[in-house]
Amino acid sequence: MSIGELLAATVPMVRTLNLEYLETTPERAVLALPDQEEYRNHVGGPHAGAMFTLGESASGAIVLAAFGDQLSRAVPLPVDARIAFKKIALGPVRATATLGRPIAEVVAELDEGERPEFPVAVEIQREDGAVTTEMTVVWTLRPNS
Repeated sequence: MSIGELLAATVPMVRTLNLEYLETTPERAVLALPDQEEYRNHVGGPHAGAMFTLGESASGAIVLAAFGDQLSRAVPLPVDARIAFKKIALGPVRATATLGRPIAEVVAELDEGERPEFPVAVEIQREDGAVTTEMTVVWTLRPNS
């Protein structure tokens, strides 16, 4: 089962918004939010809450791809999120997430008994390629007790 299939099966909001997992690797995750009338805002684009969920879901997908082999000893949790709306989003949008720190560096901190934190940068684009939203989600790997 792919990470996208796993998340679609276990996270109800992913199914609610019909998020599509286009790519999930430790280097990058790409998700799409289709244009759906029931999730549009007052200007006809995706609602801010749907955009946030798309971005946070992309960040979570890359975290699982990068650190899934650490799940027996740590739980990934988001600890902070910031979002900036740059341009109006209309139609379907796509979120691309990238890790802000090397995987080995984060795992080394976990090996030392620390609770590492690391940023995930997310860009959300319209079909024409314009970046409509920039987001940063800071994640941690909380060691199991």
